[in-house]
Order: sequence, then C-alpha cells, then structure tokens
Amino acid sequence: MKPKNKIILVILAISTLLLLFALRYKYTYTMNKAEEFQVNTSNLKVKLLIATQGSDFKNAVTDAIVAHYKKDSIFIKIIDVSTLSEINAKEFNAILLIHTWENWKPPVAVKTFINNSINHKNKIIVFTTSGRGSYKMDGIDAITGESKLEDTLSFTNQIIKRLNPLLKK
Repeated sequence: MKPKNKIILVILAISTLLLLFALRYKYTYTMNKAEEFQVNTSNLKVKLLIATQGSDFKNAVTDAIVAHYKKDSIFIKIIDVSTLSEINAKEFNAILLIHTWENWKPPVAVKTFINNSINHKNKIIVFTTSGRGSYKMDGIDAITGESKLEDTLSFTNQIIKRLNPLLKK
C-alpha cells in the first residue's frame, strides 16, 4: 500500500471516530421534549409559564413547583422550550425557563425568547443546568447547577423564592 493511501485511510478512520463520538454525545446529552400541560383554569388573574426540557431532573423540579402552586389561584402552563416562539411574555405574571446548556450555549429558542422579551425581563426566571453547574447566558441573573436528583428540593426552593414576589402581587 502506498504511503499516500495509508494517510488517507488514517484520516478517514479519525474522521469516522470523531463523527461517532459526536453522534454518541448528541444522543446521550440531548434533552427530550417536555410534556406540555396546564393546571387550573386559564381565566385566573395570576399566570405562571414554565418552559422546560424533558429529563428526570427537570421533570422533578417542574413537578415540585407545580405541586407548590397548584392549590393557589394561579394558572400554570407547562411547555417545552422549543415552543417559546409561540408565547407572548406579556400574558404571564412570571415565566420560568428551565434549560440545559447544550454545546456550550443555551438552546436557540431560550436565547431568542429572552432577547425578544427584554421589556419583560423582570418577570423571567432562568434555571440553567450544565455539567459544571455554572454556565449561564451573559447578562442574565440565572440560577445555575448540575442536574442531580438529590438537589431537586434545594433548586426548587431557590426558584420558589424568586417566583413568590411575582406571583403574590
């Protein structure tokens, strides 16, 4: 075999390994679509939107927040972050965005929503999870952490502490 052919084979092998690694990474760390549902009637005066992604940890945090507020006179709408473009921030008293830092950046839908809702920034609470637990969008006062089920209560309490002033007006 000629040296030129060996080099081409090595390059192809390395390219294939990199592609397989990238596919495995994407399959392992990409979030599922969150289940969308509503709690209480939409004609209540106080409204909370929770835009999240599907994972055991994010579902546990979402369920704990819903359980905390469901007996109050608060309409709660849960959506997947991918549908944020359909949301008018003006219609909600509080908006909670729960997302994972993916490929070294927030999901495009989250970033776009925040940028388009700059006039309503004071009622948006962001909870960003990442491997390091510290990544967040520049200029955004976000709660950050790792997706560890044993930390669900701690993060839920932090989020509720920020939501209460917005929902108890």
